[in-house]
Amino acid sequence: MLRPAVRLRFGVRGLVAAAAITLLSACAAGPGQPEAGGPSSAPAPVAPARLTHALPDDPARMFLPATGAETRWTQGLDVFARQVSQAAASACARERGFGLPEQPRPAYIRFSELPDLDFLTRHGFARSAEVPVPAAAPGADRSGNPGSPEAVRGCHAVGKAAADTLRDAYAPLQGRWFHQLAALRRAPAVTRALSALPDCFAEHGVRARDEDGFFAAVDTALSSAPSADLLRVDRELGRTYAACMRPVEAVREPARLRLRSRFLVDHADEIGEVRRTLVPSLRRAADKHGVRLAFPAP
Repeated sequence: MLRPAVRLRFGVRGLVAAAAITLLSACAAGPGQPEAGGPSSAPAPVAPARLTHALPDDPARMFLPATGAETRWTQGLDVFARQVSQAAASACARERGFGLPEQPRPAYIRFSELPDLDFLTRHGFARSAEVPVPAAAPGADRSGNPGSPEAVRGCHAVGKAAADTLRDAYAPLQGRWFHQLAALRRAPAVTRALSALPDCFAEHGVRARDEDGFFAAVDTALSSAPSADLLRVDRELGRTYAACMRPVEAVREPARLRLRSRFLVDHADEIGEVRRTLVPSLRRAADKHGVRLAFPAP
């Protein structure tokens, strides 16, 4: 069963993730041919997104984000749990004398219901900070012994248990919080703000009836653009989306902050316990598994 955080990010608007894969695949394939009008114009240089290790003043902001910027902490928390899972699974395999198949490197995945407009303006949809590689990075088997399917499944279960030890403290609260966030989309003030999106998109040269239509346009544009143009196209689309969504976020963000204030009161005992225990548990996991908590920053 998908966790609530994952379900929120990979709903209908999951096309952005597909666009990111398209961009990365095309970049890896090498430069394409310029269009007939001449060489493609290169985007103005932008420093890559960086990492920060600074924790929020309130740990609840990591698992109950109310703004796009706060989701950077949530992304880091998600990646940390996945890295802990991979590290624990790999350690299990080493102890039992075999190696695991190559594991996909985690990536920072943004939240469509809480768009980080400043990040999108600067970096577009498909680029974020590089997830740091742990000191004892999980990788493919180097011993020539891949392990039996049962043994591999057993070590993956060990990894999942290690991550669940972290997640289970906050995931139920986070699921309830995300459920309330999704309901904000139906609020009259938000509906009115969203109704202005098609005209704004059109002013920027994108035909889309709503956010889903815009994300479909992103996917199409990045799939069809020459590889030399991908960064420019992606950043232009990111700036367009951010410009059109700022009036929407001007309505939604204060509403989310008010909603969180009520949520903190309504679940004060549970949240108080997580506030007290989360950071110490993250530090213990970091020491045990050799993984450092890091967050993307523009």
